[in-house]
Amino acid sequence: MNHLPQLLRKTPLAILLITWFVSCQSVNTDQALTVQLDNLEKHIQVLSSDEYMGRMPFTEGETKTLAYLSEQFTALGLTPGNAGSFEQGVPLKSVTTQANPQMEVRTGQVSHVFEGLKDYVLWTQRVGESLNVDDAELVFAGFGIVAPEYGWDDYQNLDVEGKIVLVLVNDPGFGSDDPAFFKGNTMTYYGRWTYKYEEAARQGALGCLVIHNTIPAGYGFNVVQNSWNTTKLYLDAKDGSEPNLSVEGWVSYPMATKLFELAGYNDRELLAKARSREFSPIPLGLRARTDMEVAVAYNTSNNLIATIPGATRPDEYIVYTAHWDHLGIGKPDERGDSIYNGALDNASGTAALLEIARSFAESSEKPDRTVVFLAVTAEEQGLLGSAHYAQNPVFPLEKTVANINMDGINPYGRMRDMELVGMGQSELEDLAAEELEKEGRYVAPESNPSAGFYFRSDHFNFAKKGVPALYMGTGIDHVEKGKVFGKELADNYVAQYYHKSSDEYDPDRWNLEGAVEDVGIYYRVGRRLAFSDHWPAWKDGSEFKAQRKK
Repeated sequence: MNHLPQLLRKTPLAILLITWFVSCQSVNTDQALTVQLDNLEKHIQVLSSDEYMGRMPFTEGETKTLAYLSEQFTALGLTPGNAGSFEQGVPLKSVTTQANPQMEVRTGQVSHVFEGLKDYVLWTQRVGESLNVDDAELVFAGFGIVAPEYGWDDYQNLDVEGKIVLVLVNDPGFGSDDPAFFKGNTMTYYGRWTYKYEEAARQGALGCLVIHNTIPAGYGFNVVQNSWNTTKLYLDAKDGSEPNLSVEGWVSYPMATKLFELAGYNDRELLAKARSREFSPIPLGLRARTDMEVAVAYNTSNNLIATIPGATRPDEYIVYTAHWDHLGIGKPDERGDSIYNGALDNASGTAALLEIARSFAESSEKPDRTVVFLAVTAEEQGLLGSAHYAQNPVFPLEKTVANINMDGINPYGRMRDMELVGMGQSELEDLAAEELEKEGRYVAPESNPSAGFYFRSDHFNFAKKGVPALYMGTGIDHVEKGKVFGKELADNYVAQYYHKSSDEYDPDRWNLEGAVEDVGIYYRVGRRLAFSDHWPAWKDGSEFKAQRKK
């Protein structure tokens, strides 16, 4: 937009120092905090520079990034968080799949051949030179959900050993407009495609294929097609503790319709049945045949962990997270630029992590609880760094009070609101609302709750383990131009910059005044917990509440 650079023109750094007063009844220390714009800008400029090559794991960009973050942690006087080291190794495996361009599906004497990429996308986490699918039975398992709290079990009385389950995207609540039915149009974790694979693996299935549908998925089949015959990173669970499917993937809606037709069913009839608690899985009488060539390589990336030890309750922890990685070097754009700098995603969040660490470190009194600053790797590859930490926590998760995650910090100037992702999950959002209210600001619900953004950043791996987790996004109620203009800015970022080489720091386009205010909110929420004995709880209706009780 032609007016964007002028609106977001940067104010001179010399006058940009925003000061807040910490007014919390449980905090009687440091009365003032300064979050400095020039610090945020410096860190973003460095981490998103071409020199850092897009911060891809296993590249020189990772080496430079880890060195910079370690240097900053050391300069702040932070304590290395992992047995005298800032680093926590994250063992990963790189799996490259070459799927057969055809899949034959037959029933009796009738068969149909589907085309890879056009009709389906397949991959595997299994290690081996090849993987054959030879007459595997197909079963329709509804939404592929087992959710006792909703009285829901799509796998009831079904033995899936050696079989491939077909499941619907999202969850049964989508389109119901009934917030008591799952969560209505707000996606639960059960609606995430990653959950579908996890549950199918727990059930012992050979494979799981998610039926794509653009509206409940929130994106077109072209997004799924980007995974055709690509290389994917996974955590390397050498002990085999994590169950994996032999076949993971998606099928297009037209392919699913054809499969149902071959089986003698009407697709609308099956979809209606799948929305009922009385649904039982349906063997389709179909058998599939295809294969994949598989290549695997192993390597280790790193999370970085720094702490400020608590003064009175050092064995209770507040964990701040931000992912340091991005997409590295890829296909050149129309300008010939091939470096995916990831300035907003997530050099900005990493810069906020450093600035919050500085604010705690320079405080005149140390917190009661230990504050942890965790910069995680491989978020862009599937939240892998935070998943490894959650599976191998340096600090006990049952002693972890909360996680506050930062993934993309406001570059658009001052906003009246901050978007709360996953509203209704935990009491952390109430603390955030209180801190925003002190500044004359407010919490806004996420604009697209059906997209499941609560499950798409690093806080989610803490939530899965029962640790209350807060994730907020940039608001749209622009102080000068209002909500319509703020929405235009957000939409423009997705269209022009998200996961593109154009995501660079540009002082003529960025305005970090709003970022300074938002970082202050993250700081003050964590500070309230760090200087108190309060344990925030999950709210009723959260799918993670039961895990915390365990």
